[in-house]
Amino acid sequence: MSIIKDPALAEAGRLKIRWVRDFMPALSGIEARFEREKPFAGKRIAVSVHLEAKTANLALVLQRGGGEVYLTGSNPLSTQDDVAAGIASLGVETFGIHGVDAEGYDRLLRETLKCHPHILIDDGGDLVNLIGGECAEYGDCLLGGCEETTTGILRLKAREREGCLPCPMVAVNDAKAKHYYDNKYGTGQSVWDGILHTTNLIVAGKTVVVAGYGWCGKGVAMRAAGLGADVIVTEVDPFKALDATMQGFRVMPMEQAAALGDVFITVTGCRDVITPAHFARMKNNAILCNAGHFDVEVDVAGLRAMAVKIEERRENIQGYTLPDGRVLNVLGEGRLVNLACGNGHPAEIMDMSFAVQALTAEWIVKQKNLEKKLYAVPEEIDEEIGRVKLAAMGLSIDTLTPEQDRYLHSWQV
Repeated sequence: MSIIKDPALAEAGRLKIRWVRDFMPALSGIEARFEREKPFAGKRIAVSVHLEAKTANLALVLQRGGGEVYLTGSNPLSTQDDVAAGIASLGVETFGIHGVDAEGYDRLLRETLKCHPHILIDDGGDLVNLIGGECAEYGDCLLGGCEETTTGILRLKAREREGCLPCPMVAVNDAKAKHYYDNKYGTGQSVWDGILHTTNLIVAGKTVVVAGYGWCGKGVAMRAAGLGADVIVTEVDPFKALDATMQGFRVMPMEQAAALGDVFITVTGCRDVITPAHFARMKNNAILCNAGHFDVEVDVAGLRAMAVKIEERRENIQGYTLPDGRVLNVLGEGRLVNLACGNGHPAEIMDMSFAVQALTAEWIVKQKNLEKKLYAVPEEIDEEIGRVKLAAMGLSIDTLTPEQDRYLHSWQV
């Protein structure tokens, strides 16, 4: 039985779902084949991804492929109550309520896993963490799962090293269709969409500090520069720092950047990236936000302890007044700014990422005796999605001639 806020919101949710379906052609093509072939017949699929319209579309595609889908969110502030009601009304068991506390969020995850899933589709590793620990009894039917975030992959690699992966997992985040397209272009646009919508401030002329220059950080920095910002990048990887320098961005430690930035965006997947030592150096009215998966990159608890006054300055903006009178503004409680303060990645972007999820889930079902380790997305899946997306966009590319293919794959030239 679904757990949602208000079934009366269903029609508004269905409207959102219908809208994004028109802009996700790759997934639509997969859905048509899934409806014919029913690759998930008899299989239960537990999905923990940001519960909004694009995710609802993925759930429908899996359902129409014969799957019994159980859907929950991967962040309490990214769940949209109307979408949760809408997808529940379409026959997908849904466990999602916007803004629940940590205990409520944990309960929704556990309710999702009670189906004893065959397949996991995870975003940040919450399902794997539970089914590999306190909810192990729900993992008796597991064939495998997919993970689509950098943070989640780091956790899976740690589990693999320690020999405690609960099932075979596929690193969807490492697929070309995911990190080239979703992480760079999706994050780059949706982060700024969330910031601009929430603050209603100009970017041009401001100094923007981007912490982390992986694929997501590249996208955020690129779009900041396009909006007219002076961009500073902070990094721990020397080659990523060099890459940022070659793109024309200033590179320095956060200790130095703290005094210069007007807007700070963390995109590292790590914790304690911006701490009280940095808050002490920041300008009045600096804006702090996080685009990494978990709300541990900006030390909001540390900022709260420093503040003499905390107030809501605008929807999704908390102002923290420090003893010297400076105010630091935190967006979306330090949670994912593009979802806590916006609508997430554009539909055309998630079309590719969710196509990887759908085809990888199908691949898992078709395998026999996979080991409990982390697998790469099969190259043929990546290539298929690229071709389908190009065709959907009305684009075509060259193909190698037999002679060119031999030249590239032979030492005898």
